[in-house]
Amino acid sequence: MNLRPALFSFSLFFLLVCYPQSVQPCSMYKVTVGGKTLVGCNEDTWRTTSRIWFENAKEPHEFGAIFTGSRQVSLKQFAPQSGMNEAGLTFSRLAAYYPQQDTKGKQKKRIINEVEYLVAILHQCATIEEVKEFVEQYDHSFFIEDVFIYLDSTGKYLVVEPYNLIEGNNPYYVLSNFCPSITDNEQARKLERFRNGEDFLQDHQPDSSLSFCRALSDTMHVCRNRNGDGTLLTSIWDTKSRSVNLYFYHNFDTTVQFNLAEELQKGDHILNTADLFPRNLEFDRLIEYKTPFNTPLLRVLLALVGGALPLVALIFLLVSVLDRNLANLNRVLVIAAIVDVFLALYFFVLATNINVFYFDAPYRHFSSNLISAASFIPFLLLLSAVPVLLLSAGFIRKAKRRTWIKSLLVANNFVYLTAIFGFAYWGLYTIF
Repeated sequence: MNLRPALFSFSLFFLLVCYPQSVQPCSMYKVTVGGKTLVGCNEDTWRTTSRIWFENAKEPHEFGAIFTGSRQVSLKQFAPQSGMNEAGLTFSRLAAYYPQQDTKGKQKKRIINEVEYLVAILHQCATIEEVKEFVEQYDHSFFIEDVFIYLDSTGKYLVVEPYNLIEGNNPYYVLSNFCPSITDNEQARKLERFRNGEDFLQDHQPDSSLSFCRALSDTMHVCRNRNGDGTLLTSIWDTKSRSVNLYFYHNFDTTVQFNLAEELQKGDHILNTADLFPRNLEFDRLIEYKTPFNTPLLRVLLALVGGALPLVALIFLLVSVLDRNLANLNRVLVIAAIVDVFLALYFFVLATNINVFYFDAPYRHFSSNLISAASFIPFLLLLSAVPVLLLSAGFIRKAKRRTWIKSLLVANNFVYLTAIFGFAYWGLYTIF
């Protein structure tokens, strides 16, 4: 028996599953009225590690800055998601798609550390022109899955895509998870966050008050029915007063305000955003909700079992072909082998698509019909588990030998039952 292909698939599955991947959709807007600019940012993510931190200038000609973010990249570092400096320069980061392009031959600096790069812009730049000069030095394809927008205190803005820079000075602007250079308005309006923000600005007389921007942020926020998850942190930046109002976990009844100058006087420091607000029961539920993306042990088990299933399926098929004395057992082995292959594929989907655990079931992927179709595999498992369990029980009870096949079947059936329990816990059977 040549096990090399199965062992290779096991190793590949393990590496892909254990490599953390996530998607972070967000939205933002800016409103400039009467010489005052406010910038609103909604960070939509399932992380529970939201932070806000303050950094003083390191050099005499630099600026102190405030940042928010939730993705931890090292023991003491978080990736900036939005922020503002003492000059009123503000930025927001949003997930977006841009097709890969060849950058060979373009003599630009490489971005080595995303945190150091993003922090440096706010420490060193005061205007959009300075940001543009800074960004143009670097190969921004490092951020192939991101689009950035920088806004200065005058209301001018610069959209930074992986390969393009777009300047603007419109008094109102809305951006979500797309690159404007390759996305027309009709396509952009398919995104609910963007559509809600654009419609709100069209239906209301915009002003630069906190109450107006809070209502606009509320209109663009996300709160999904399945787990109550969605917008983790809303920040509204006042580029004139150099202050920020925070709203935690799509609750707009309570706000916490920080003045940048006052906070910088306290020295560099970082705060856990959740600790700044009253207890939020929906956020408590998010913390308690276990997935392979927030529980390393689950990710490892998913990799081990998912990598082993193709190998078990191969063994079952070989035994069913080579051993004709197994009679009715051949049927259960073939059925189990087919289910194992589908289940391994679905484990891969679960390990690489965090959205599956939060969006309504059956999950519909925005661009992959294959992933959408895979959302029905839990139902296939539920239907096939009954005959497999019954046939396996009959064989185990009657067969006098072949202990190793019995043991493998028992282990395989245990995987089925555990998977069904896990799928039920994650709400993958909730279709109404």
